[in-house]
Amino acid sequence: MSDTVPDDRLTLLASDPGDLPVLSALMQDAIVRAGDIGWDRRRRRLVLVASRYRWEAATEVSRVRTALRLDSVLRVERQHWPADPDAMLALLSIAADSDRVTLSFADAASLRLHVECVDAVLEDLSAPWGVRHRPHHEM
Repeated sequence: MSDTVPDDRLTLLASDPGDLPVLSALMQDAIVRAGDIGWDRRRRRLVLVASRYRWEAATEVSRVRTALRLDSVLRVERQHWPADPDAMLALLSIAADSDRVTLSFADAASLRLHVECVDAVLEDLSAPWGVRHRPHHEM
């Protein structure tokens, strides 16, 4: 018998615009430092590292470090983007159509990625840690 804790880290792939609502739901309320988002134009890859609230752990109030990688990115447009790389952003949603993926953040900040195709990977990087509060949205 082993004393190890089971590893419940997520790794999910999205290869179609219809796959992104699942990633969007899992990444909702992720906290991202603006400087932890990078676009490699040559490799056509955008990567962000976030503190993701674990919506899938219904009985546990916790977060986990998560990487979201989007490949086949041809161009990135920023709107209402903070000048300070230490600015903290709350990711609200990820949406796509045939040739664009939009990451929408609180306070109207957004990234519009012009893509060749949807090619995304969400991967948890750490074990979860407990937090005091569950994100709450006013209706």
